[in-house]
Parts: sequence; structure tokens; C-alpha cells
Amino acid sequence: MVSPFQSEPPFTHGEAPRTAVLYCNLGTPDEATSGAVRRYLAEFLRDPRVVEIPRLVWLPLLYGLILPFRSGKSAAKYASIWTPEGSPLRLWTEKQAKLLQGWLGEQGHRVKVRYAMRYGSPSIASQLDALKAEGVTRILILQAYPQYSGTTTASVIDAVAAWSSRTRNVPELRFVNRYHDDRGYVNALARSIDRQWREKGVPDHLVISFHGVPERTLKLGDPYHCECHKTARMLAAKLGLESNRYTVSFQSRFGKAKWLEPYTEPTLRALGKRGVKRVDVVCPGFTADCLETLEEIAMEGRQAFLEVGGKDFHYIPCLNDDPAWIAALGAVAGQHLGGWPTRDEPDAQALAASRERAKAMGAAQ
Repeated sequence: MVSPFQSEPPFTHGEAPRTAVLYCNLGTPDEATSGAVRRYLAEFLRDPRVVEIPRLVWLPLLYGLILPFRSGKSAAKYASIWTPEGSPLRLWTEKQAKLLQGWLGEQGHRVKVRYAMRYGSPSIASQLDALKAEGVTRILILQAYPQYSGTTTASVIDAVAAWSSRTRNVPELRFVNRYHDDRGYVNALARSIDRQWREKGVPDHLVISFHGVPERTLKLGDPYHCECHKTARMLAAKLGLESNRYTVSFQSRFGKAKWLEPYTEPTLRALGKRGVKRVDVVCPGFTADCLETLEEIAMEGRQAFLEVGGKDFHYIPCLNDDPAWIAALGAVAGQHLGGWPTRDEPDAQALAASRERAKAMGAAQ
């Protein structure tokens, strides 16, 4: 009988526990080509957390209609934001992981930090395998999604669970499910917006745009809608905005089903038609700039607003590598690392010698 478990490093008795943080983001195609985008979209849209339609109905539609027609159009959009170094989302996520490693190290935490993508590469399973091979025995799963959603947060948990089901010696695991109301995160957002406003002036209206999900998820108990609105309320309060100065909206609608409203593009058009001259848009649910912010908002959103009479449009970049954001992310990780031995313990002999010296100095005085 073939074992269902994958081979793994042999167990070593007496080895000191090692801790890691796996920082997970949504994912990105490897290239801005139709083939690469098709592979990425197939993995993404096959996830039952993302599309809650019976497989017998959905998969023929996905492979027979959606992927053949959508892949080329999406590839063109990715090409419009691609950099010489590759995908902006991957570049920012990798940089955030490196900066997080440095910040935690400065706080005295001896931990490894890796990043993974839920769809695409590097996969969650491959990074968990790598951490196990390096002797890691405790792993904190830290997600790039501040607001919890079954479509994102729970899907990462699914991927970790799938890996665990094939692993004989499963490390201790912890999950950070949300930090939508973390003051460090909200303060970092407010500081980034205030910095832009000091440079370019204050807009007539601020649109706070989050990624959309089907409305039925709210009715089925998903807290995402409520957590988005709480982030927005805290952010508006920090900026001193009255309720008539900002609008919460939801973008990236897919398919014909009703999604969370109001939708972002119609909101921008309505503001332009109403005579609002300048609009700024911020996307707090995205912690790294990506297709949905750089193309859908900064390009398509701008065009929609200006087409109907708007005069001035500004997209406020994601937090990316903002030092205040990295500190906030590090603080969230630090809270969830509590109780795990991530700091160097003082050598017993050195500690005893230090105490003896202190006693001697006290006696001499």
C-alpha cells in the first residue's frame, strides 16, 4: 500500500524549535502573456471558495467559455502594469517579507520570514515544504488581507490544511485571520493619505474602494462587508472626514450576480456627474499595488471619472513598503508570536557571572 504522506526530513531528537512567519498574498501570473494568465486564472477560478457554483455547472463554463475569452484580455491589462522586474504584486510582497524579517529581527525575534501566493508561485505548499526542510517547527500564517473573507482568508487556510493532510510531522500552526481594526494599520493608511494631501491638496471627495464579493456571502455570514466598513470608519475618523466627504465602494465585480454595493466605477461616474471636481481613491483592502489598483482604479477609474466631467483624479498608492505599515504588520505578527520562544535566551553561566559582578559592585559601594 502506498503511503498518502509525502517524504520529509528525518526527525532529529533534541533539536531546538525554530519559528517562521509565512506571509501569504493572493497571487499573480508569472508573465503577462495569455498562456500564463490562463494558467493563473484557471487555478484561481477553480477554487470553490472563490466561485460558489456547483462544479458540474461551473467547470464547463470556466474551461469552455471564460478562460478562452478572458485570458487574452486580462493579459493585455497585466501588460499595462508589468515592470521590467516582473509583477508589481510579487515585487511588493517579496519586499514586504524581507522588511518584515528585518523589523522582527530588530525587535529581537529570531524567525524566518518567507512569502507565498495562494495562486501561482511560490505556492503555499512549496514554501511550507522549504520551511520544514530548514528545521522549522512552528509557523505563523500571516495574510496580506486585513479584512477577513471566506474567498481569501479561508482559502489560504484551506491550502495550509491540504498541505497538512499530506504531511506526517505537522508543525505547530497559528493563523492571523484579520487586522482590519488594528490601529497601527489604520494609522499607516491615514499617514499615507495625509502625505499625499500635503503634497497635492485635499480632494472634494475620497472614495474608499475595497475588492467586491457576491452579496450572498454577506447573507451567509461572511464578515467581510462589516470589516471593510469598520476600517473605513476608523480611517475617516483619523482623517477628520465627515460622512458626506467620503464613500465606501466595492470594485472588481465578476459575472452577473449581485455583488456588494455600491460599485466603484458607477460611484466615480455619479460623483463626476454631480459636479465633484476632484476625487481621490484609496484601496485599503490591498496592501500591495497590483492589477486591481494600478489598472482598474488608476487607469480605468480615472477615465470613468474624467469622461463625465470630473476634472482631477488621484489614486493613492497602496501601503507597499511604507515603514509605518511594515511596523504595523510586524506588531501584528509579534502579538501572534506570543508564547513561542522566538528570542535568544540568555546563557545561564553568563547570567550568573553578570549577577556576581553586580553584587561585587554593590558591595564595593
